[in-house]
Amino acid sequence: MARAISRQTPDTALTAVSAWPVSIGEAARLSDISPKMLRHYESLGLLGAVRRTDSNYRQYGMADVHTLRFIRRARQMGFGLDDIAELVGLWHNRKRSSASVKRIAQKHQQALGERIEALQAMQRSLQTLLCLCPGDGRPDCPILDDLAHP
Repeated sequence: MARAISRQTPDTALTAVSAWPVSIGEAARLSDISPKMLRHYESLGLLGAVRRTDSNYRQYGMADVHTLRFIRRARQMGFGLDDIAELVGLWHNRKRSSASVKRIAQKHQQALGERIEALQAMQRSLQTLLCLCPGDGRPDCPILDDLAHP
């Protein structure tokens, strides 16, 4: 008998949770990050105050998980933690100016462009060295020479 496969979107996974708040393991799973990273983000103040049980276990609400997902997506886009902290603050501030958000994104886009250019220059240099290296049994190697004497 064929079984229907239930595919949950990230948002339906959140609404499928039967009881909030959730443990650190469940919050990490729902956010697709490790518990270690979750604790790190919390220690940086990116989540604000997290509720604790009488036994001092962390308890995360749906808003915390949304924030963790926001952080994960910003990290995937290459934003640094300082920019992410600022973006999270702006995201939570309904009186924010979109110009502030755009400024951060533009600065990041420029930095990415500079890194891409640097990587492309490295790639071109390596390609040249690969063409110069005979890759045979002799010990002479332009790649090692270049690394030794840039």
